[in-house]
Amino acid sequence: MLFDKVKAFMVQLDGASAGAEPVFSGGQAVVGRVLLELTGPARVGTLKLRARGRAHVHWTESRSAGSSTAYTQSYSERVEFVNHRATLLAPDTGEITTLPPGRHEFPFSFQLPPTLVTSFEGKHGSVRYCIKATLHRPWVPARRTRKVFTVIEPVDINTPALLAPQAGAREKIARSWYSNRGLVSLSAKIDRKGYTPGEVIPVFAEIDNGTTRPVLPRAAVVQTQTFMARGARKQKRAVVASLSGEPVGPGRRALWQGRALRIPPVGPSILHCRVLHVDYALKVCVDIPGSSKLLLELPLVIGTIPLHPFGSRSSSVGSHASFLLDWGLGVLPERPEAPPEYSEVVADDEMAAAAAAVEQSPFPLLQNPNMSPEGPFFAYIQEFRYRPPPLYSEEDPNPPSEVVRPRCMTC
Repeated sequence: MLFDKVKAFMVQLDGASAGAEPVFSGGQAVVGRVLLELTGPARVGTLKLRARGRAHVHWTESRSAGSSTAYTQSYSERVEFVNHRATLLAPDTGEITTLPPGRHEFPFSFQLPPTLVTSFEGKHGSVRYCIKATLHRPWVPARRTRKVFTVIEPVDINTPALLAPQAGAREKIARSWYSNRGLVSLSAKIDRKGYTPGEVIPVFAEIDNGTTRPVLPRAAVVQTQTFMARGARKQKRAVVASLSGEPVGPGRRALWQGRALRIPPVGPSILHCRVLHVDYALKVCVDIPGSSKLLLELPLVIGTIPLHPFGSRSSSVGSHASFLLDWGLGVLPERPEAPPEYSEVVADDEMAAAAAAVEQSPFPLLQNPNMSPEGPFFAYIQEFRYRPPPLYSEEDPNPPSEVVRPRCMTC
């Protein structure tokens, strides 16, 4: 039987490393081959190829109507992005081909649509791309194999909308048993809306505690997955990074002058899919004893293309300086400082300290069993984990001479 003569049947894609899924984006060509290895002569009919990419959401909700009647409502929706078909061996005319023993390769290639949605796996939905090959044979069942590939659609944070600062303010009167215990106010700001995994968000905040009890400020990056079907919505939220500040005593004020909150390796924002969205937000809150918390939310976009090392950094430095001046957090130096060494920016001990801070955080972090350091998306974002090194033009072109004696600070 032919089944006994098929030693190997698989799909291989060019550019894929051993044990890892290849990564593509919209408009690229997918090139590969179907490998068929036979231990003896075999009669085959056709070898067909199909590439598919689609988003699919599904969930159920139980509803009650009265004391004894209950029913379950199901919601499901799907959108197709890729549907490519090809015949790699013999047209489907009923003819039979005999292949000799050994290794046979059947190449293929096709073009992806210019706009696609990033691959995604969620509790109530997914975006998946795969290639399936089917070998039809006379008198025996068809043999099938499939290969999954990852699509990551570029999200460039070097746009005016994503480089604009985000700010907000909220206040709340703490009440206990019909009596007011004072006013708590919160204002927060970040230097831009767009970030990439591995970057640090400097959080600037001001907390005024006008109550008679201490309050606790906290901040977190929250991911919101939204699934849509038949006019209904289902959401799932998870904290992916967090930090906790020091308690603010009664009648005291606290300032966060750029508290660091590092973004872990998470998937990028998905904003343009009809059936599911993945959004991010920075939530700064103040826990008030005996009252509901005071919450301020600033929108974030997690991208794949980091801050540009040439065009955007110069404008970013200027906007960051004015950002600090607006908040009264510093003054511009008379002489610009030399940029740090890139090795100082990417020091390993900084990553270890950030990981230790996350372990001690009171927020429950997102647990994704499909995310591992060896996974395709983590490998894709390694290039973008840190901000690019500063421009050489930002270094002081006229540094002070070493032979000049420094001025005495007491003179």
